[in-house]
Amino acid sequence: MSAPTSLVRTPLATPLFRALWIATIISNVGTWMNDVGSSWLMTSLSPSPLWVALVQAATTLPMFLFALPGGALADVVDRRKLLLASQVLILIGAAALATTTYLGLTTPLVLLGLTAVMGLGAALGAPAFQAIVPELVETPALADAVALNSLGVNIARAVGPALGGVIVAMAGPVAVYALNAVSILAVLGVIFAWKRQPTTGALPPEHFLGALRTGYRYARHAPALQLVLVRSIAFFLFSSALWALLPLVGRRELGLDAAGYGALLGAMGFGAVVGAVVLSRVRKRISANRLSIIASLAFAVATFALARAENAWIAGGVMVLAGLSWITMLSGLNIAAQMAVPAWVKARALAIYLLVFQGAMTVGSILWGAVATRTDIATTLTIAAVALAVASAIGLRFRLPAANAFDLTPSGHWAEPSVAGAPAADRGPVMILIEYRIEPAQVPDFVKAIQPFRAVRKRDGALTWNIFEDAAEPGLVIESFIVPSWLEHLRQHERITHDDRLTQDDIQRFHIGDQPPVVRHFITPSGRSRS
Repeated sequence: MSAPTSLVRTPLATPLFRALWIATIISNVGTWMNDVGSSWLMTSLSPSPLWVALVQAATTLPMFLFALPGGALADVVDRRKLLLASQVLILIGAAALATTTYLGLTTPLVLLGLTAVMGLGAALGAPAFQAIVPELVETPALADAVALNSLGVNIARAVGPALGGVIVAMAGPVAVYALNAVSILAVLGVIFAWKRQPTTGALPPEHFLGALRTGYRYARHAPALQLVLVRSIAFFLFSSALWALLPLVGRRELGLDAAGYGALLGAMGFGAVVGAVVLSRVRKRISANRLSIIASLAFAVATFALARAENAWIAGGVMVLAGLSWITMLSGLNIAAQMAVPAWVKARALAIYLLVFQGAMTVGSILWGAVATRTDIATTLTIAAVALAVASAIGLRFRLPAANAFDLTPSGHWAEPSVAGAPAADRGPVMILIEYRIEPAQVPDFVKAIQPFRAVRKRDGALTWNIFEDAAEPGLVIESFIVPSWLEHLRQHERITHDDRLTQDDIQRFHIGDQPPVVRHFITPSGRSRS
């Protein structure tokens, strides 16, 4: 081994990951300064809690609408080029906001619109950013790399808001908008210099619309990803209240200026940094699921306490707890989402996770803004805190898996299809029949064992799946599934994982034939149009 294992497994030992990590921190500092400027500017443009909450919604709504298309693009085009394009779009939005504010042309709608443009750039690039992590570090270092990315975000959260608040107080929002535009150049420079090796497979890449359908289908039939999505909704829908109403807590309830508001966010960032530093040690002692429940309850306590904070010092302490619990929950969900999906669909699956994350934040921001308009800020935060505490119990039913719970690397154990000649790639539909010989008395147990493979077949491309027993010959059981085309079936061969192989081995132990189960492929005859 050319280097100590600890060095090899340390993500920051990889020059490209290190450079991108540092550049992303710089850019995120600019983003947080921008957010402070926008939230504070909106409190000046409109005193309505709903308008202030809409700033958060304008940031998250594009992620909800465009994360999945961004994920599909990241799985079918060069991720480096997609990242460059997304960062340029963010740069355009940041520069435009700086210009309109300097000229005195920024209205509430202009502010929301340009915030949404930057959110669009983030939505198109975020799945690619997450999906390239396995390209930059070795597999044993993946969990640490995800945690480091979370740490970087929260270093920026600790520095950016406080710095942004001071700059807004001294020079106004236009200064932070201009600095945000400059900070984006750091990420652009690293990505531009990255000499990415394109990944090529034996099969042609998927088309965009097909990739979208495939990503949705995968999420629909992937229980491990689904539980991450359920846990995300249960947390972000209610935790969004603190984020959406914090500008009003600072300005109205505590009487803070922009610098004081930035310090509140900085306190949250400080708590998140502390959490990120100690998380690796805590995870060795507490399971991922139990830790997520504790974090969710702690954030509920922080939200409840913020509603009753009488001064900035108490609020700052509360925000440290909020940051600590936020990073713990966010890191746990991010790691679970990364580990729950294989490489071929990773960007799309992570995009669906981001879609749910940001969708819950968007809906929550609008919801809590509307509630605060009808009641008051303290009452709204109290309701959200109680709801989040109750929702934390969902972790007892939908449990986050351990980081090493899955082996989703391709197994490549399926034999090449036995066919006469090579069918055209777009020829189909294709019906695959697999013939099992089972002891008649064991057929019920076999049927129970094969049920999980229904999700595997559909997740990897099947349109339908069925199982039949021969009425004239008990114990002769046929598994049947249909895929849209011959190419899609070949992709199934590439997508089958080591975990799927274990499930398949459990199924085939029931087979009593002298030879392996017979596999037959039936394809639409040539000359017949596809219906």
